[in-house]
Amino acid sequence: MKFITEEELRDQYRKEPFTAYRLEEGARLTPGARQFLSDRGIAMVDSMPAPSKGAAKSSRMSAIEKKKLGCMLKSAEAMFLLAGEELLRGDQNLAQEVIELGKQLSRIKSSFAISGTADNLSCRECEGINEKNFSEELDDCFEITDAHIQLKKGRDIVLLHRLRCSLRELEACILEMSEGRTEENGAIKDIVGKLNQIVNTLSQMICSVVGGKICQRKC
Repeated sequence: MKFITEEELRDQYRKEPFTAYRLEEGARLTPGARQFLSDRGIAMVDSMPAPSKGAAKSSRMSAIEKKKLGCMLKSAEAMFLLAGEELLRGDQNLAQEVIELGKQLSRIKSSFAISGTADNLSCRECEGINEKNFSEELDDCFEITDAHIQLKKGRDIVLLHRLRCSLRELEACILEMSEGRTEENGAIKDIVGKLNQIVNTLSQMICSVVGGKICQRKC
């Protein structure tokens, strides 16, 4: 290993002053040489390292990250089952719809595991949601407040809203985890789109519980 000394740097600097110093590959600076550069505010630029195996795989999600994504989807599916169980005590039709949405999460998880895609949900078009924006991230039709819990079906509204918020949080986690992983861009985009379909379906269900057949997004 070659060591660059302070004396060598001084000689180079006297011959031709420099503001940056590129260290040769395999070389190291002595403490005095490093101090010399620091005292004069000279930036040290290391030689370009050879790409490592880890760097070559940086564009792809690791096995642990894929497992984590699968676990998050499975956890969300369990939340839908729990919400369905609670809703069964009152509105059985609403409970069945929630359980079916939970099954879509299971299909998304299974499809991602085999590098496939799950089928789209059926879009029931309304004033604010249609086939074109069904897979997009849309704002809530209206804000859920303490006033809604005083309604006859206030508990149902909050349960659906909680599921919607959980899926949005899940989406944010997935996007953060997959950032820079270009090889999974298509798969992640598909998952996010499918999650948005579920979220938008929940928004329509909330509108239905609050206002019957009236679309609350345009109210």
